[in-house]
Amino acid sequence: MTRHDVVIVGTGHGGAQAAISLRQQGHEGSILMIGRDRVPPYERPPLSKEYLAGEKPIERLLIRPEAFWAEKNIELMLGQSVTKIDPEAHEVQLGSGERIGYGRLIWSAGGDARRLSCPGSHLDGVHAVRDMRDVDHLLEDLAGGAQRFVVIGGGYIGLEAAAVLRKLGREVTLVEAEERVLNRVAGEDLSLFYQEEHRKQGVDLRLGVGVERLSGEERVTGVVLANGEEIACDAVVVGIGIVPAVGPLIAAGAAGANGVDVSETCHTSLEQVYAIGDCAAHPNPWADGAVIRLESVQNAHDMAATVAKSICGEPQNYTAFPWFWSNQYDLRLQTAGLSIGYDKTVLRGDPAERSFSVIYLKDGRVIAVDAVNRTKDYVQGRKLVEARTEVDPADLADVEKPLKELR
Repeated sequence: MTRHDVVIVGTGHGGAQAAISLRQQGHEGSILMIGRDRVPPYERPPLSKEYLAGEKPIERLLIRPEAFWAEKNIELMLGQSVTKIDPEAHEVQLGSGERIGYGRLIWSAGGDARRLSCPGSHLDGVHAVRDMRDVDHLLEDLAGGAQRFVVIGGGYIGLEAAAVLRKLGREVTLVEAEERVLNRVAGEDLSLFYQEEHRKQGVDLRLGVGVERLSGEERVTGVVLANGEEIACDAVVVGIGIVPAVGPLIAAGAAGANGVDVSETCHTSLEQVYAIGDCAAHPNPWADGAVIRLESVQNAHDMAATVAKSICGEPQNYTAFPWFWSNQYDLRLQTAGLSIGYDKTVLRGDPAERSFSVIYLKDGRVIAVDAVNRTKDYVQGRKLVEARTEVDPADLADVEKPLKELR
């Protein structure tokens, strides 16, 4: 059995940044990264955008050149999964049965794409967009001539995939069980804008209706909705969220319900075990201390840096500011802060001009900004969010008043 000073489970953004940050902080001990992907750490957000569109090959998605990891004495164990953790012996077990000892364990396994639970979900031609293998399978269908696609899920992944498929000239129907897209993460102004944009681009939106089953023998040929309508298709893309990949942690006794619970320093309830990224449920100061999971590159990176400092003897609480982005067609959405619990929104600018912002307030204070093709509002609005500034809504709506002057 081999042993390493730090074992990192997951080779996505969080895992890669944890290893990088440890070396930057002066950690000289051995580091092993274990990941299910068979390629070195790569960026995930471009998968549903540039990679799917054929604009970025794998070489341009790598977080660092392949040689970097050996140069920094960071060992990669690819194509492997951790199936069991022994917190008392400080060991992890792989699917192959091999055991590996650790001094510190950083769990950055993220999550698995949530699958449909209806009949037919096992059929060929049903795709997720979570890792490179998922998208490669989707690209095979595109190369094979698939023309009619049904996208299930009106969150960012579903909308981004729909945008790329339309760009590639495919027919797209998007199905969302909620009454509007982005219902869980954005205000009505933003939802209505994106609905209209996708319709203008030729996407057939079906809102407020669920999926009853998928039809077909071996390969999917249609999506049957809860209202009885069947939409014929050549392939299906499912974007309905993730299931946190924390099974071995919970089985080992770690606390957690929605993911795995971590402290302000990203410690789990297991000794010398940390968790970061999409799977880590943490008390977030930008959500008034509520315990939440954040599925973003920013969160993964900043949690990784927090853990690296803790391991290197400089513990600190995780207080990083949350920000996000989404690219669809020629629209760039930039989000600062968390709109959780907002009680008022202010529309700044005209959506018809395809450049506007939605500002979220709670108890009169700015808590988040969604800026569409409006970078100045994003940059200046971020300062308002950071300061939890109390601003007259009329001033926020006045585009003649720069947000920086409202602090």
